[in-house]
Amino acid sequence: MSDAPQSHSNHTRWDPLFHFFLLPLAAIVFFGIAFHSIRDMIRHPAVESTVHAVIHLVLGAALIVLVVKVRLYPVKVQDRVIRLEERLRLATLLPENLRSRIPELSEDQLCGLRFASDAELPALVQRVLNEKLDRAAIKKSIQNWRADNWRV
Repeated sequence: MSDAPQSHSNHTRWDPLFHFFLLPLAAIVFFGIAFHSIRDMIRHPAVESTVHAVIHLVLGAALIVLVVKVRLYPVKVQDRVIRLEERLRLATLLPENLRSRIPELSEDQLCGLRFASDAELPALVQRVLNEKLDRAAIKKSIQNWRADNWRV
C-alpha cells in the first residue's frame, strides 16, 4: 500500500497475484480449452470425441468457478465480520433514537459506513436510514475517511 491516506478514490484493494495472474490465467486456460474442444467437436464429430470435448469444457468452467469462489468466500466472510464490528461500533456511538434503528441497516450499508469517522457517523446513519443510500453513495458522502487497511 502507498503512504497516502486512504480515501474513496484509493481505497480499493487489488491483490496482484489474484487479479493480475490467477484470474487472467484461468480465463486464458478456459478459452484455450473451449477453442480446442469446439474445434475437436467439429473436426471429429464422433460421440467419443464429443464426450471428451464436453468433459474438458466442464472442467474448464469448473476452474473458472473455483477461482471466482476462492476470492468471493473470504470477501463474504469479511463482510459478515464488518457487519458485526459496525453494529457494535454503532451501538456505542449512536444516540438512543438511532441505536434502536441499527437492525434496519443492510449489510451493504454497514460495509459502507465502516469508513466514516466516529464524529460524522450519527448524522450519516440518520441520512442513510432516511434516504436509503447504498454502499457507493455512503462512501461518496463521507467527509472524514476512516481507513480500513485490514480488508481482504
